[in-house]
Amino acid sequence: MVKLYNEVLGAEVDLPDAPARIVSFSPAATETVFRIGLGDAVVGVSAFCARPHEASLKRRVGSYNTVSKEVLDGIRPDLILTVTGYQRDFALAMSKRYPVYPLELPVSVAGIVDFVVKVGLVVGLPDEARELASSMIRQLSRIPPAKGVRTYVEIDLGGPTSFGAHSYITDAIRLLGCSSIFETERCEWLRPDLNLVLEGDPDAVVYEAKMYSKFVEGDLRKLIESRGWKEMRAVANGNLFLTPGPLDFLAHHGPSFITEVMPWLSQRLIGAGERLGR
Repeated sequence: MVKLYNEVLGAEVDLPDAPARIVSFSPAATETVFRIGLGDAVVGVSAFCARPHEASLKRRVGSYNTVSKEVLDGIRPDLILTVTGYQRDFALAMSKRYPVYPLELPVSVAGIVDFVVKVGLVVGLPDEARELASSMIRQLSRIPPAKGVRTYVEIDLGGPTSFGAHSYITDAIRLLGCSSIFETERCEWLRPDLNLVLEGDPDAVVYEAKMYSKFVEGDLRKLIESRGWKEMRAVANGNLFLTPGPLDFLAHHGPSFITEVMPWLSQRLIGAGERLGR
C-alpha cells in the first residue's frame, strides 16, 4: 500500500501497490488504463466508458456522477478513478467510503499527455504510462498544421455547447495553426449565442452530436437550415464537419484525442483552408 496526496480531496489516498479491482467513472482514465495494459483489472465502468471496445464490455456501474452504494459494496473496488469538474462532488462523496482518486481535467493538449502519466502513477505503472505519453508526443509532432482557419466548434451536451480559452479543444485548434471564435472567453465551456456565431461567420464549423445518438449528415444539414446558417461562409464553402461515429470524439480527453482526433481535425482544417484559397 502506498499513500499519494490528492489536491482535490486535500488528503492522502491509500492506493494498492498493484490494483486488482478498478472502477473508473472517467472515460479518459478508462482508456488510459487499458492502453497501458491494466484492462483486466477493471471491474466496473461508467455508461460512457467506451474506449477501447473492450471497456464497453465491462460491467456498467453508473453514469458520470451516479452509482448505487450497494453496487460498489458488492464490487469491492480497491481503486476508483474519477475526474474533477462535473465529478468533483461525486468523488468527494464516494471518498468517505471508498479509495477514490480524482484526476484533474486537462485544459490543454499538454494536459492530456500529463493526464496519462498521472493515471500511470496512480495505478502503479509509471513506465508504461510514460511510454504511451512519449508515443503521443511523437505522433503530435507529425500532425501537419492548417493555415489560419477560424473555427466554430459545437458539441451537443444537453444543448449547444462551445469552448473558451480553458479548454483542451481550443488549445488543439491553436496548435493546428487555426483559431476558435470563442478562444478569448475565459472559461472552459459556454452556451453560445447562435446569432453571434452567425455574425462571426467562421471559416469552418465542427459539430459533434450527443453520444450514442443516431445523428447523421442529413440531420446536421437540417439543423443548419433551421438556424438560418446556409449562407454562412463555412457552409457555403463546404467546410461543415460532423465528427465520426456515435461516441464522444472531441469531448473525450483520453489518449485517442491525440492519436485519432487531432489527425482527423488537421485533415479537415487543411482542406478547409485550401477551399478558402489559403
